[in-house]
Amino acid sequence: MTSHARGATRLVVEATREMTSIVEAMHVAIASGPWMLGRPLELPVKLATRPVYGAIRAITALVGAGLDRLLAALALELPASTSRDAFVAAANGVAGDYLEASGNPLAIQMSLRTVVPASGPTGKVLVLVHGSSMSDHQWVRDGHDHGAALARDLGFTPVYVRYNSGRHISTNGAELATQLATLLAAWPVPVDDLVLLGHSMGGLVARSALHAAASQAWRGQLRALVTLGTPHHGAPLERSGSWLQLLLGVHRYSAPLARLARVRSAGITDLRYGLVLDEHWQGRDRFAVSEDPRSPLELPERMYVVAGALSDRRPSDGIVPVASALGTHATAALSFDLPAAHRFTAAGVGHIDLLSSPAVYDQLRSWLA
Repeated sequence: MTSHARGATRLVVEATREMTSIVEAMHVAIASGPWMLGRPLELPVKLATRPVYGAIRAITALVGAGLDRLLAALALELPASTSRDAFVAAANGVAGDYLEASGNPLAIQMSLRTVVPASGPTGKVLVLVHGSSMSDHQWVRDGHDHGAALARDLGFTPVYVRYNSGRHISTNGAELATQLATLLAAWPVPVDDLVLLGHSMGGLVARSALHAAASQAWRGQLRALVTLGTPHHGAPLERSGSWLQLLLGVHRYSAPLARLARVRSAGITDLRYGLVLDEHWQGRDRFAVSEDPRSPLELPERMYVVAGALSDRRPSDGIVPVASALGTHATAALSFDLPAAHRFTAAGVGHIDLLSSPAVYDQLRSWLA
């Protein structure tokens, strides 16, 4: 769509202007002279470089504004495609909070897509919540879709959630709770079976929605929550990102690059410890290296967790450690108290392949039959 093209143009222009500022800061730092002498050249260098970098930023803004007006005039409707869908989902995962705050047309608005069987909607509702930087259409992998397969084999009616994964997990959880309340209140037949199935971040969003829906009618209709490769206790890659930012800021030459580490969206920084409530992040610097702010939370009575393990020597699906996906934690109070039969580790299966693994699907069907 035109709005997507215009949104992408604005994102590129804004990124170019930010990179210009970073390069300018590095230029000043390197050319300002030895720090032990008080950086005697800093002021002359700033005065000399400011007009150059200012001109670059101004030209970038003018070009962006011109492209934006051109795209608006063309009113070109770009055809839907998996590539465009993947690009928009990835952009939201990386910078979705910024896209929303800046009013960028690329920002995804949460929506629910119901796939009604030919025989009509059933009383068994399966809500599928995708992971970070993904979309509702990416549940299909290698020709398989857990939602479609469970509809075929067990009579579920799949409801696919689409959301901006760059927003805080708790923000998406609260909105999902509200949208599910509206959807299920108008469901054409009585709901006997409600199951939430979340992949990766989607499992955290689903947990957050359950807490937000404590007083809503649909919470009492829940039969089970199932998570696939969900970082319930965080993902090491995000913790590495916070330490990288700290290390880059130690030296004055690399300090400007630390600004790149602060591009990470709120959704991504929530993955450091698996934050699902507003109070986990409110009033805190989400980029600061900090201790785990969580306290023990109540879990659904019937919760099932799936982890992927690439090998015995690598207890991880490549992104999420097995322990985090299964909810086990060194602090006993934070560790999930789940029966062994409610945990499953898929050997040799990577993070994304949890969506297409026959072994994972067989386990899902067994739990939900």
